[in-house]
Amino acid sequence: MNDSRLSDSIFGEGEDRGQPAGKLPNRREPAAQSRAQARDMRPFAQADNPEGPNRRNRSCLVMALASVLVLGGFGLALKTVGTDLIPSIGAGRSGGGDYAGEGTGTVEVKVKPGDSGHAIGVALKEAGVVKSAGTFASVAGANPEFSKVQPGTYKMKKQMSSQSALNLLLDPATRMSKGVTVREGMWVSEIFATLSKQTGVPVAEYKKVDPKALGLPPAADGKLEGFLFPSTYEFEPSATASEQLKAMVALGKKQLNQLGVPADQLRKTVIVASFVQGESRLGADGAKVARVIDNREEKGMPLQMDSSIHYITQKRGTVTTTDKERNDNSPYNTYKHPGLPPGPINNPGLEALKAAAKPATGPWLYFVTVNQETGETKFETDYGAHLKNVREFQAWCRNNPGKC
Repeated sequence: MNDSRLSDSIFGEGEDRGQPAGKLPNRREPAAQSRAQARDMRPFAQADNPEGPNRRNRSCLVMALASVLVLGGFGLALKTVGTDLIPSIGAGRSGGGDYAGEGTGTVEVKVKPGDSGHAIGVALKEAGVVKSAGTFASVAGANPEFSKVQPGTYKMKKQMSSQSALNLLLDPATRMSKGVTVREGMWVSEIFATLSKQTGVPVAEYKKVDPKALGLPPAADGKLEGFLFPSTYEFEPSATASEQLKAMVALGKKQLNQLGVPADQLRKTVIVASFVQGESRLGADGAKVARVIDNREEKGMPLQMDSSIHYITQKRGTVTTTDKERNDNSPYNTYKHPGLPPGPINNPGLEALKAAAKPATGPWLYFVTVNQETGETKFETDYGAHLKNVREFQAWCRNNPGKC
């Protein structure tokens, strides 16, 4: 980038740039004694304890009653949850146990986004892959690698041991379809284009969908931006635009619920998360960017973040903006309007949402990524120190034309 370009950026000479917030780019007890030994010891027990026979009888009665209660409770548990969830007892029954070996033949099994170990086990059992969903869930739960299983359609074998089935699910070569991947930080317009390209459904069909029919949370205010959760999705070939978007909204609601954000704070959290997604490379920086946003809001300072200008122009490719772009009257312009914009400026991922829900602790008011390749970012509370970091960023841009 040349000097003239830099002077037209947020960090050059221009209108209302006295306090830029900065830029960022985008786991047996010993064997029982023999009966003979027990008989030999019995007289001594009685001699030492005059109440031996009576106490022993009472002890036997207590033990018998306890056994009845345990067996009765276990019977109730079996009746309630079924033997399929108790593999060691269910072995030998039609609903429990496990197969042996690596199985035979082939069968396709679909793993849906958000499926738990038991949900996957149920799908495997219904396809004849494993004998018990409960046994598979136990095996999967004991393996920390299970969290790496991705949504998709897998080529499995019939009558496999639960361990063999898990091994196949963890093998990338077993996955038949990579699905449709929606990256973090994409705009709704970009998501529509991605879905259309991967599924063949025209973009116009997505635009026709009424957001209010997709089960959006109240915090979405009837709009999709910010609430289409980034992930990899496996859609049926016949899935409509509405069905695809509904699946994305449902997964997003599930993730948001797990964060435990109060309903009256959810909209703000998603908006802040969209800035965190657009302005940082996450890690520790994500939570610090969230704190800068809160700190500037508390002081009545404009956010002055270029990611909001990029959202207005719907243009990618640079981390800086021009004076003309920053003069736009859009309510999303964080240079002209104080506080948060009316809504999210992209669709943030889980890490950004976590950062927004729990910002770091610190007094920072400014930040700038001084190296766009490494992502090195410097946070400051003093404006003069921030300007020094800005000059470091500008120097990097001059030395790396076309990367700012």
